[in-house]
Amino acid sequence: MAATDADIVPGDLFVGVDVGTGSVRAALVDASGTILKTCQHGIKIFEPQPGYYEQSSDNIWEACRTAVKGAVGDINPEKVKGVGFDATCSLVVLDDKFQSITVSPIGCPTRNIIMWMDHRAEAQANSINATKHEVLKFVGGQMSLEMEPPKLLWLKQNMPNTWSTAGHFFDLADFMTWKATGATSRSLNTLVCKWAYQANSEGARHWDDSFWQQIGLGDLIENNYARVGSEVLEPGKPVGNGLTAEAAKELGLCEGTAVGTGIIDAHAGGVGKSWVYVRGLLLVLVLLMHMLEV
Repeated sequence: MAATDADIVPGDLFVGVDVGTGSVRAALVDASGTILKTCQHGIKIFEPQPGYYEQSSDNIWEACRTAVKGAVGDINPEKVKGVGFDATCSLVVLDDKFQSITVSPIGCPTRNIIMWMDHRAEAQANSINATKHEVLKFVGGQMSLEMEPPKLLWLKQNMPNTWSTAGHFFDLADFMTWKATGATSRSLNTLVCKWAYQANSEGARHWDDSFWQQIGLGDLIENNYARVGSEVLEPGKPVGNGLTAEAAKELGLCEGTAVGTGIIDAHAGGVGKSWVYVRGLLLVLVLLMHMLEV
């Protein structure tokens, strides 16, 4: 829902976090959309072999903590009314206790992210495209090896121990909202664009069982797709009950501060910025943050 000038409460502040390829950037934004302060902190990229690019969700969250604290500074955290996240469309893998599981051929347990630019799943993408399944028409007729289903299939075929113990597969923006709130909801934006989730203008939203069965990932259907997303929210919709006590302490903010459903960084840059309602408050999605990336 778009906000009017009458909806904006002077004095309210918002924090936006952009998780890019090489750094996390945070911005403190006022109720008019003006960026008051920013802070940036680098994140690590690992390349165990050509075409393989990996990251650590622990490292990214640590960078987020540093960036947010740097942007917020010494202001009263009660003035911050909402937090928004965008991120690259990288695949995060956790076990059923939400601990990192390796996606790396070298077995490093903290390297639990296959990055968006990773090209290890070329054969799996070709296999998926060879099915000519109906859902492929919604991604231009062919699925890119940088999307999540080929990466998931690669994990199942090449790292069976990781696959069998994985409890949660997140797009990075959805990992960030989970880490902040403890809620496992996913963004409609991430799932439609990178996971072959189906949605149309008439309001229909669903996973296509036949697609996952045909490509060899039918086990993801179990428990209403709990491992990849059974609750799907529109970007900006409130996630859970806001910041958990632990996340609030780590970010220097207040428990319960509203958190909006995230969005892919490239799409955030296209939108620029957006205002939405969150539990009666206005939450600025820091979609504008991606535009600061260089």
